[in-house]
Amino acid sequence: MSRHFLLVLSLAFILGPALTASDPCVSGIPVGKRPGPYSFLVATGPQRGQQTCYICEQHEGGKPAAVVFARTLTSPLGKLLARLDAAGTTKKDSGYKVWMTQLAAPADLDGLAKWAQGQGLKGVPVGAFEDADGPPAYKLNKDADVTVLLFVKEKVVANFAFRAGELDDKAADEVMKAVPKLFEAK
Repeated sequence: MSRHFLLVLSLAFILGPALTASDPCVSGIPVGKRPGPYSFLVATGPQRGQQTCYICEQHEGGKPAAVVFARTLTSPLGKLLARLDAAGTTKKDSGYKVWMTQLAAPADLDGLAKWAQGQGLKGVPVGAFEDADGPPAYKLNKDADVTVLLFVKEKVVANFAFRAGELDDKAADEVMKAVPKLFEAK
């Protein structure tokens, strides 16, 4: 009996990490919950160098938003941000806003601005939260390289999290399928 237990325990120890790596990554504020305020240091645009809380601005009037938290700066991340920004071009009257917060201590605003410029992100503010764990109330998973929260009327309507290397065109398509939820009348 104890041999079987040890065998099962050994297999669980060996296979456990492989099994959990294929599980979906969960990170951030759950759907239906209210994202709380947080401020970050903006690296691009007219607010460069300032601590800003876009969550606060978007909650006024229940405006829709896409907030992206990222640990590493990649080309797929830049493409996703550009697609999220483009999704609001016909919805300007809604107050829709997209921004990206890099989780990095210390912040490298010059490097971040250079990356954003290289990605062609003219209308998407990017900045840094100077703590690799992110805003404490957001409970961002340490395994999540990118967390995307879509919210409107002070409630998250979609939440996506991707480990390093998981954000590709297919994953971005899934995020984009959820964007219309931001503009549904309720």
